[in-house]
Formats: sequence, C-alpha cells, structure tokens
Amino acid sequence: MPEPVSPQQELQPARESFGSRLAAAMAARGPLCVGIDPHPQLLAEWGLNDDVAGLERFSLTVVEAVASLAAAVKPQVALYERHGSAGMAVLERTLTASAEAGVLSIADAKRGDIGSTMAAYADAWLRDGSSLAADSVTLSPYLGFESLRPALDLAAQHGRGVFVLALTSNPEGKSVQHVGGSDSVARRIVAATAAENQRYSGALGSVGLVVGATIGSALEDLDIDLGPVRGAILAPGLGAQGATPADLRATFGDAYPTVLATSSRGILSAGPSVADLRAATEETLRGLLS
Repeated sequence: MPEPVSPQQELQPARESFGSRLAAAMAARGPLCVGIDPHPQLLAEWGLNDDVAGLERFSLTVVEAVASLAAAVKPQVALYERHGSAGMAVLERTLTASAEAGVLSIADAKRGDIGSTMAAYADAWLRDGSSLAADSVTLSPYLGFESLRPALDLAAQHGRGVFVLALTSNPEGKSVQHVGGSDSVARRIVAATAAENQRYSGALGSVGLVVGATIGSALEDLDIDLGPVRGAILAPGLGAQGATPADLRATFGDAYPTVLATSSRGILSAGPSVADLRAATEETLRGLLS
C-alpha cells in the first residue's frame, strides 16, 4: 500500500515547472540567453589569466552584468571542466550566484548515456541538493531518446528542465541528424519531445530543443514543424557566429515566439566592464524585440 501523506505534504505546493518559469522570464525580460563561455582567448581579452581565479572573475562578472536583463544564462561546462576540480567548484559558485541573482541557468553539459550512468548524470545536474544542480541541462539523445528517461523524469520531479539536441549548426551534425529525409533522426527527436511535453500544462513544457540559429533551411528541408513541441527552442549562434535577429525570424517562422536566442561572444567581447556588458546585452535584446 502507498505510504500515507502527511498534512504538511498535502499543504506543500508543487514547485512551478521549469517551462512555466522560463515562459515568465522570457515575457518579462525578453527571449535572450547569455552564454558564459570562458574561452582562453576571451579571458586574455579581459586581461585575465587562464586559471581558476580568472575563470571565477569572468563568470561572476557576467552573472552580475546580465542577470537582471537575460531570461537565462548558459555556462559552458567543458570550459570549467578543463580546469579540473577547482574549475568545477567555480561552476558550482556560478550556478549559485545565478540562482541568488534570480536568473535561470542552463548547464551546457550535453550529457547522454544509458541506464545507471544516465541516472547518475541526471542526479548531478537536476537533483535538489546537488552542488551542480542547474535550472536545466542540455542533453544528447543519440543513444536513443528514451535513454534520457532518468533525466526527463527527475527534471519533472524537481521542477527543472532539459534541452535536447535536435539540429545543431556544426556541419558534421548533418551526417546523423539529417539521415532519413522527411523521416529524419531530427524529426523523430522533435516528435518525441512534443510527446514528452504532454505531461506539462501551461504555455511551455519543460523539455526544450537545441536548434542552431544558423541551420538555414534545414527545418523546411526536413519537413519539421516545431509548433507542436510546446517547449522552448534554445538557438545558439546569435551574434559572433553569424546569425541575426532577422535570420532567427526567417528560420523559425511561426515558432519564433518560443525561441530563446543565445549569444555568447557577441556580448562577452564587450567585457570586462559590467556597464559595457549590460549595454551589449540591451542592444542584443532590442534587436530581438524590434
């Protein structure tokens, strides 16, 4: 028999879903995610050393500058991992600072595995109490969409979200994602995401997709309709990678209102001044909202 529910548990409200929180943030601030990408070259441009101290100064400066303007920030996990355990500790502090500043976090970890290993990744990035817990995490579905089940279920349980790689901008991605033409791998991932979001109410489900801002006509070529997904479309590539707000509108069409455009170097290159970073963020937002 199920365990009895205490009066305290009955009175405790369910945590608001990630999709609902993200929709509110996009409505209030605009559809911008700022990537926190501490590349060695950017650290040097900021006058910082490529070490743990430089990594922390860079990361916390970005959070301070953009937290009140962006709907989300997206630290690139690999650029912390390259500094070893001390770098991962900086990532933990960056995620904590983001939460304290009231901006949603997307850990760009691109995790994907099977069985207990996938469950362990989910536990690290999505469980309440984990030092690495972010509001959401990027996932790779190329061991099969259902291999992500531990993360999908834990995210739902803890009011967090995931972004599943669907159509990436790198040329090599086509060799997997485009296979099948009108019944492509990417189209199946989109369909599986749409089905998963049926568990959520509200304007946005908590399972989003990663679709590159520079994919051109791929959605049309592969006959992919993003409308039924009801999840946010994380679109990296705005700014320095070449995509403009006009490109985003042309690429995503009717799905544009669900697009969370991501700019990293285009904004980060304005640093290290907090005021200059804020100005670059505000300029990017104006382009997205005009």
